[in-house]
Amino acid sequence: MKLRTLAIELLLFLTAATMAYSQAWVPLVNQPDATLALSNPLLLTDGTVILHQYCGRQWYKLTPDQYGSYVNGTWKRIASLPAGYAPLYFGSAVLVDGRVVIEGGEYNYCQGVWTNQGAIYNPKLNTWTTIAPPPNWSTIGDAQAVVLPNGTYMQANCCTTEQALLDTSNLTWSITGKGKFDVNDEEGWNLLPDGTLLTVDAYVFKKGSTGKNYEIYDPTKGTWHSGPASGTIVQLWDSYPNGSQSSHEVGPAVLRPDGTVFATGANGIPGVGGHTAIYDTHTKTWTAGPDFADGLDVADGPASILPNGNVLVMTSPGIFNLGAKFLEWNGSDFTDVTAGNTDAPNISSFYGNMLALPTGEILFTDFANVWVYRPRGKPNSAWLPQILSSPTNVWRGKSYVVSGLNLNGFTQGAAYGDDTQAATNYPLVRFTNRVTGNVYYERTHDHSTMAIAYSGVASTSFDVSGVTETGLNDMEVVVNGIASAPVTVNVK
Repeated sequence: MKLRTLAIELLLFLTAATMAYSQAWVPLVNQPDATLALSNPLLLTDGTVILHQYCGRQWYKLTPDQYGSYVNGTWKRIASLPAGYAPLYFGSAVLVDGRVVIEGGEYNYCQGVWTNQGAIYNPKLNTWTTIAPPPNWSTIGDAQAVVLPNGTYMQANCCTTEQALLDTSNLTWSITGKGKFDVNDEEGWNLLPDGTLLTVDAYVFKKGSTGKNYEIYDPTKGTWHSGPASGTIVQLWDSYPNGSQSSHEVGPAVLRPDGTVFATGANGIPGVGGHTAIYDTHTKTWTAGPDFADGLDVADGPASILPNGNVLVMTSPGIFNLGAKFLEWNGSDFTDVTAGNTDAPNISSFYGNMLALPTGEILFTDFANVWVYRPRGKPNSAWLPQILSSPTNVWRGKSYVVSGLNLNGFTQGAAYGDDTQAATNYPLVRFTNRVTGNVYYERTHDHSTMAIAYSGVASTSFDVSGVTETGLNDMEVVVNGIASAPVTVNVK
């Protein structure tokens, strides 16, 4: 558990004046106040994005413009967290009912305390409500979190081997996760197509450990088990060559539509880049991936799936050093896509957060500026959501149900590990008016499943906004930036 606030505070003095348009990276036209150092973006089910103030209680909402552009979007401050709770680096998720939960914090008001506080946000009411911690938990800190396939929120305790499940109806907890090999600290969780969770261990001091241990959590049993002794093939967590010191950081891992998890390492040293490894969910085996070049690694940092199936990952040299580079992984090779992001030389990978937008772009924050990354390529047609049943006539202010295939996508979306989570494996409903071209996201809620790569028919409810234009609209379901073919809906 490393304290990383000083370098970020220095970044707040940098100017954004050098930002310029490029082929891949585009800064938002309306930048937020840089002194707010916004981070931890979360995609609400009405298509807006909320971001959190550095070490503060404030949250801000980014709303796309009338044509659905986030680059031209506008900002508005929303409700602040409960008094006494101003975290930095915490667990987070958008729930199946559309509310947002955050838990813990490595810092509170920039003091390293690994707090056990938490809160839940209701976007319809614009209110936060305090959540009591799980019984006997004195810490949560920057621990990881996930929404399980059945819609249950699962939270880790940073500093123990414990996890807990949240009952969102009464905000009470139940303990889960028997058999965890090591403490949760610095690890990340990946939801897999079979409904289990994958984690790469970062504290592997037990006798006989090779330093390559990984574990699988079975939600049906509430238990963990370690993989074979060969583990991840290469070590992904950071330790110094002599083993005497370690940051214990682990890079992000992203599940791709082909069923492989691309996992990144935090163990780069001068002249030697961090390792990577690939987990095949079909064979349940690991293979070593290529090392990052030039001493690059991901000692905390973001990655995101792209609509074309590639993974965008942010790297930097060593542990918390400046000089970031952005790479795209296509399953076999890296392509450097840093050009155009003029913040990159002044930041480290841990500054970054990513979020998969419904436009197919990736929102990127670095505690100062906000960008979108526009990737090349298109998704495979088999990855598109498919609408099977939807209303042909809808009335503003009323709720409806849409059902179909691939509504939760083939991956969670963006990743970081511990510190922050930004999953987007839930359906959004988008209307585009055929006369004006104006875009409206209709708030979704009560998704039938949160399972990824789900082979059955899934559904979600959506509320037609009172400001949606009447007349014929193209209706799409969007998940992880991939949209279905449109169907016609008449708004009345």
